[in-house]
Amino acid sequence: MRHLFLPLTLSVALLGVAPALRAQQSSLLESVKRNPQEARSLCNQFKALNAQGVSATSPQAISNLAKQRSLTRQDAEILATYVIGLYCPDVR
Repeated sequence: MRHLFLPLTLSVALLGVAPALRAQQSSLLESVKRNPQEARSLCNQFKALNAQGVSATSPQAISNLAKQRSLTRQDAEILATYVIGLYCPDVR
């Protein structure tokens, strides 16, 4: 019985964290939506990476974006995917 209780407890705890994570990601994406110049700047950065033969979603590029913007790797990956999908679909 004890083994069943632990996963249930973790699931309930994670449910409380999920809205905070969604809000954080939403504000991150909203900042780019409200500032198209920021999106264009990111697209130019991604295109420069592509010109060097580096994918904009490579681990190296995501790590650099995370450091540059003080983001977690996961948030940097979400931001890159969002910007590429909406503003620069020609980037790989």
